[in-house]
This record gives sequence, C-alpha cells and structure tokens, in this order.
Amino acid sequence: MRIINAKTKTMVLNLDPKFKPFTTEEEIIFQNFTFSGGEPHIKIEPNFDINQKITITQRLNSFNDLGLLCIAVDALRRIGVNDMELFIPYFPAARQDRVMIKGEPLSVKVYADIINGMEFNKVYVFDAHSEVTPALVNNCEVIPNHTFIDAVTKSIGNDVKLISPDGGALKKIYKVSEFLGGVEVVECSKSRDVKTGRLSGFKVYNDDLQGADCLIVDDICDGGGTFVGLAEELKNKNAGKLYLAVSHGIFNKGFTVLDCFEKIFTTNSFKDFEGEIVEVIQLEDGLLS
Repeated sequence: MRIINAKTKTMVLNLDPKFKPFTTEEEIIFQNFTFSGGEPHIKIEPNFDINQKITITQRLNSFNDLGLLCIAVDALRRIGVNDMELFIPYFPAARQDRVMIKGEPLSVKVYADIINGMEFNKVYVFDAHSEVTPALVNNCEVIPNHTFIDAVTKSIGNDVKLISPDGGALKKIYKVSEFLGGVEVVECSKSRDVKTGRLSGFKVYNDDLQGADCLIVDDICDGGGTFVGLAEELKNKNAGKLYLAVSHGIFNKGFTVLDCFEKIFTTNSFKDFEGEIVEVIQLEDGLLS
C-alpha cells in the first residue's frame, strides 16, 4: 500500500510543521494561529490546482489539533477542493474502544464521527490499536507495523524472539512474524483491574527461553507498566537481552522506568524525541508502503 501514488499528482498539507512524512511531494502553504479565546485559525494560500488530490497529514494529540484539521478541511472545501485524503498516524482515543463501566463514553467513536463528518475519500491510520477504529472510520485503511518492525530487527542485528504482551496483540504479531519469514512468537498475558487500571498476573507461555534475546512488540507505550511487568517475568524465564518496539510512543513516565530494556524503538507518530534514549524510526514514504 502506498499513500502517495507516484503516477498521480498530489499535494500535501502538513498541519504539524514538524511532521512531514511525504518529503517528495509539493506542500500547500498556509499560516495558522490561535485566537486569544483559544480558537484555532488557518489561512491557506490558494495558489495551487484545486483539481489535484490533496493529502492532509496531522498528529492528533489534542482537541486543538482536531479543531485545526476541521477548519483546514472547511477552508479547502470553500476554495473548491473535493479530492482529499487524511493521514493520521496515531488515532486518538483508540484504547477507549469499549465501555467498561457505566457512565463512561465510547471515546473512539466520538473522534471517528467527527472525522467521518469531513467526508475524506480515504483515511490512513498507522498500526491501529484494534479492529474497532477501522470499523468506525469511513474509508479507513490501516498501515501495518510490518516495515517498522523489520527495520527494528535489522537495527538489533541478531536473532530475536517476538514477544506478544497480551491476547490483543496476538493476531497482529503473527502477521509480523509471517512478514519477517517466520520469526518465533512467544505468547504472554496479563490481568488488568478495569476500575483501577492496576496490572497483575503476568504470564509467559514458555518455560525456558534459554538465554534468547526477546523483542516485545506492541502498538502503544503510555506509562510502560505492561512492559516492565512483562520484562521481569521474561527474565524469570531465562530471557537474554530485552528490547521494546512500540509504534506509538507516549512515554508519559519517561524512560527511567524502562531501564530494563537494552534498547527502545518507536516512531514519530505521536511526537518527536530529542536527546532521549530511544531510537526513533521516522514515518516516511518508505515505511508507509
């Protein structure tokens, strides 16, 4: 899958100036600012062929980011643009894909409904958390993490076992294994209290890893509690060096809590990292094909 087709003339509107995944395409020029009342504003320079396909890229880390996307689409529609696609690598609220306790919202559907209202011809998401997101978002295509994990294993430079942290990651990790030529997968599990969020009961379904290096693969690292608890249990099962690869790195507790890992890998799907002990594999055209 390629978001940008070399045979089709396409222009790109990068709403986040620090996130430019399609470096070979001509950019649409714009200015934006926030009013003193907190509302985002944008002015798009209309000096381009409005009949071309427009690909909008944006990292949605807040409702302000979503608001900027909404008014950008409105501005493009008002100058006559009809063929628009969207690339949002990290889909917000993707983990809130079910109502566990009465009184909570189905947050992922709220975001999906807003995006659906903008009527994109295609919406691309990188390594969606679950199958709920593409089911809710119209014309959605999920870009898998296969090429990302391939780049990670090449960077590690030695054979590793792929570690699935829980049942939710199993389906995706076996597809990664197939893409990599049949790398061995080790299944794991954990328990979570839905009221407190507390994790417990980490299990590794392999009695003796015999010193093998292990790469935990998942879509999101927020606080990192899942991976710290799993790392401890992997070491109890005689694992060698431990590595962590997550498509979307939030890391709200920093990297000190993750010092059990030889190296941590992520992408720039959520934010940029400078001076941190993490190897960032940039989302760009080669990784998105």
